[in-house]
Amino acid sequence: MNLLNYTLKYLAIALFGIISVWAVIFYVNMLDEVYDSLDDGLDNFKILIIDKAHQDSTTLTKTEFAEGNYEIRPISKNNALKIKDVHKDTLMYMQFEEDLEPVRLLTTAFKIDDKYYELKVISSMVEEDDLIEDLFYSLIWLYVALLASILIVNNFLLKKVWQPFYNLLNKLQTFRLGKDHSIEPVKTNVKEFKVLNDSVISLVNHTLETYNSQKQFIENASHELQTPIAISINRLELLAEKSEMTEANLETIGQVIQTLERLTRLNKSLLLLSKIENRQFEETENISLNKIFFNLKEEFSDFAEYKGITISIYEKAQLSAIMQKDLAIILISNLMKNAIVHNHSNGALDIEIDQRYFIISNTGTESALDKDKIFKRFHKDSGDKNNTGLGLAIVKAIVDLYGLSIDYSFDGRHHVKVTL
Repeated sequence: MNLLNYTLKYLAIALFGIISVWAVIFYVNMLDEVYDSLDDGLDNFKILIIDKAHQDSTTLTKTEFAEGNYEIRPISKNNALKIKDVHKDTLMYMQFEEDLEPVRLLTTAFKIDDKYYELKVISSMVEEDDLIEDLFYSLIWLYVALLASILIVNNFLLKKVWQPFYNLLNKLQTFRLGKDHSIEPVKTNVKEFKVLNDSVISLVNHTLETYNSQKQFIENASHELQTPIAISINRLELLAEKSEMTEANLETIGQVIQTLERLTRLNKSLLLLSKIENRQFEETENISLNKIFFNLKEEFSDFAEYKGITISIYEKAQLSAIMQKDLAIILISNLMKNAIVHNHSNGALDIEIDQRYFIISNTGTESALDKDKIFKRFHKDSGDKNNTGLGLAIVKAIVDLYGLSIDYSFDGRHHVKVTL
């Protein structure tokens, strides 16, 4: 739901409450006006009837409402003095409706020729249930019309006002670190949008400066480390070739060379991990993961044969992904290598490929790994000193980069499932 229609949801709730309160107030005021109008009409009609009775004595003989809207009957002086003008609602049988209908009744008293009379005057009034029903449906239609009007105004008029915001949002969505140099400012006359525009541009420029600085530092550090490490390894290998070296010295030199080689691998892995997290792999293509699995199976065949591990691929469907090809190869090779390295002799590595996922299963340790830690940097479940602890961290970084999901489970075998 976009911002304009999201605000409409709360506005609809507010309007419902406002209209409900307004309807009650309007109904009470309308009834008050109706009663005032009816009472004024009854008072005026009372005066006309009394004046007519003074002029025409036959008026005093109308003792029922049969064919008129008033009746007169004689009363005693004491009763007449007790009567005040009273307006009230009552029910009266209507011949046309064949039912009791509400009427407004005025009861008063007057004097003619020392005789006292009681006068009752009636006037038809609107039925409250009909009035409430008509008012209810009118307000419902008003509410719907208001919401429709606001929706139209939001999407056709206010949308133009919010256009600078959407333009800026679109620029942010398409902005890529390392690819774009900055964000062009959006033209607007709205003060708040200008502040937002300046803040976003300032933040993006600062982020670009930090990104470029870190990128340059990582590349320089990696390059500067590789050269002395390579030189050190070469010198140690030359030193080991000298005939006067003892067996103990040779063993020490071999350990140092292994440490330096591990440092080289660690340096390359950290550099790769940094590039992945900084999204420096922009180019993507539609890649067949089935083909990568079969190619890597051939590459790992010697390593697997050496450990006596059988690699099996169960191809249920063709699986493809929009990825950078090198990262797809790194993702799968790290998982396969991990499954071979942490396997036991004469073990098995099974790969299941389906239309939306692949599962790599392998024999190995008889207990489950900690699924909350295995994808973290430098986490190791084995005592292998040559293991950098970054293989599965790189896998997790690639998975997060392309919005995939990865899950580990154990049922006697270790299973890693990657879902597209």
